[in-house]
Amino acid sequence: MIRLAQICRHPIKSIGFEELASAPLTQGRALPFDREWAVLHNAAKVTDLTEWVPKMNFLRGVAGPELMAIRARLDEGARRVALTHPVAGDITITPDTDSAALVAWLRPLWPVDRPAPARVTHVPGQAMTDVPEPFLAVLNTASNADLGQRMGRDLSIHRWRGNLWLDGLAPWAEWDLLGRTLRIGRAELRIEQRITRCKATTVNPDTGSVDADTLGALQSGFGHQDFGTYAVVTKSGPIVRGDQVEVL
Repeated sequence: MIRLAQICRHPIKSIGFEELASAPLTQGRALPFDREWAVLHNAAKVTDLTEWVPKMNFLRGVAGPELMAIRARLDEGARRVALTHPVAGDITITPDTDSAALVAWLRPLWPVDRPAPARVTHVPGQAMTDVPEPFLAVLNTASNADLGQRMGRDLSIHRWRGNLWLDGLAPWAEWDLLGRTLRIGRAELRIEQRITRCKATTVNPDTGSVDADTLGALQSGFGHQDFGTYAVVTKSGPIVRGDQVEVL
């Protein structure tokens, strides 16, 4: 039996992850509050955002590995985010109004040779994910375990910044789901495409240090750097961690 093992979101793009017990999914929308905000840097080619823009405009774990060790907890009603990092400590901010405070907290974690953090941005109704489509990232725990075994180490699922993690599939069986629809709880999602990965996945999310050549292992083992899939919600409904997953 396939089940939903984990639900994760990232309220501020690349600035912390949060595990959820449940979430409401809406047709044609990303996971609620996933990448709701993002932090522009000084070299960004945009100023006033009104729509999705490419990821190179924002702070990201691939450029600042220490960001990968941030944890987040969102109060949805207040739109307040509590962040914690093993070195930087804790901060609680309202991203809509506390841009300067967040930028100051992030600066010691960001490489000095990179364009400096500038300000928080938000586009209502548009998740600042790596692609403009309203995708959720659906991943397979068995594939993560298999890759870790090939590398001789345990790999945290949070290296991959996924949204929904499935248990009960064979390793790499997610590739067989392309074009198929999954029913999770009362929601349905169609698996659309594979996700090609970057060097952010080489970073340990507990320490913020590069310690595993995930891309090399994917390339040597399979001839590509793909891990996980993108899906689009085709039927609205709530999902709960532990829900059975049905392939339609």
